[in-house]
Amino acid sequence: MKAVICEEFGAPEMLKFGELPDPVLGENQVLIQVEFCGVSYPDLLIIQNNYQFKPELPFSPGGEVVGKIIELGEKVENLKHGDRVLALCRWGGFAEKVAVDTDRVFVLPDGISSDTAASSLYTYSTSLYALKDRAQLKSGETLLVLGAAGGIGLAAVELGKAMGAKVIAAASSDEKLALCKAKGADQTINYESEDLKSRIKELTNGLGVDVVLDPVGGKYTEPALRGIAWKGRYLIVGFANGDIPKIPMNLPLLKGCSIVGVFWGNFSKVDADQNRSNMNHLYDWILKGKITGHAAEAYNLKDAKNALLDLQDRSNFKKGIVQVL
Repeated sequence: MKAVICEEFGAPEMLKFGELPDPVLGENQVLIQVEFCGVSYPDLLIIQNNYQFKPELPFSPGGEVVGKIIELGEKVENLKHGDRVLALCRWGGFAEKVAVDTDRVFVLPDGISSDTAASSLYTYSTSLYALKDRAQLKSGETLLVLGAAGGIGLAAVELGKAMGAKVIAAASSDEKLALCKAKGADQTINYESEDLKSRIKELTNGLGVDVVLDPVGGKYTEPALRGIAWKGRYLIVGFANGDIPKIPMNLPLLKGCSIVGVFWGNFSKVDADQNRSNMNHLYDWILKGKITGHAAEAYNLKDAKNALLDLQDRSNFKKGIVQVL
């Protein structure tokens, strides 16, 4: 099969387009003919060997595919040949075919397009898990989203508004913040030109924010934590900044707040039924127009490395998807 191949760990420029053997199907897996594959920050980490999961070389990156089931493993009962599905495979998606465990496969309703599913459902399911299950965000609370123009952040902005929260979007440029406003953010902070802690205090009349969603880490974590309200919830989603911050542990004590880890990948395996319920929740909101998902830009399979380069350079505000068929 045709595939984008990582033969040695390193930068996106090192990826090659070529042939890989068809996947060997396990008894509890399905074989998917890939139509689209979403492009996400973990794809960059995994090709650089900086991710918590370590595939054997050679492999194809790409962890969120949409396509059609073309073969069933011996013990598969809840899926059928021809189903159009979203599958979360961690890697292997920049290829014509991928084998995926059935608990990571979700049948798509007819009203949701393949490109919308590939561009949105992975990041939105992560943000929904963070806000609904980990933070228990309530209508009327104030949510601060760091890295708000990224995939996870922009999903959190739109979901926070759909859940009835007041949303403050924080990002590194006015252009990015304009995108957040278009998704429904009530207020914005440019944390490159403004003091994050002071602006949080100013925008909340000194009360602080109830929930912080942080996929960025680095230098922004401590000032955001200092701007949290009493009994607030600080959601640690990732470290796109590259630095894992060291948090002064007197702050949670003084704030009476919680620091909550958000590891969607493990949640979706350990609590698969709740994850499937969350996915159905997203389907319903998309079909009803309550959320719209990410705007997408498609790259063909031969040019998939360019999608990763644009993501790395933060030069494209649209969600990248690789079109395989």
